[in-house]
Amino acid sequence: KVNEKDKPGFFAKALYRGRARIEQTVGKLKRFKRVALRCEKAKRNFTAIVALAAAFVLVKSVHTA
Repeated sequence: KVNEKDKPGFFAKALYRGRARIEQTVGKLKRFKRVALRCEKAKRNFTAIVALAAAFVLVKSVHTA
């Protein structure tokens, strides 16, 4: 096909799948306003907010499955 002329010969699907999963997770975390805007400036507080947001995302994904 014309649009496949620049396609690389080797494409690591597992690598791309892992990268996509990380980007999706970061996107889900950024739905939380305090994480996206980084309202907490101290490293300790920001880490706690990210952990709390990650817990909410995990609970929601487990609960809906």
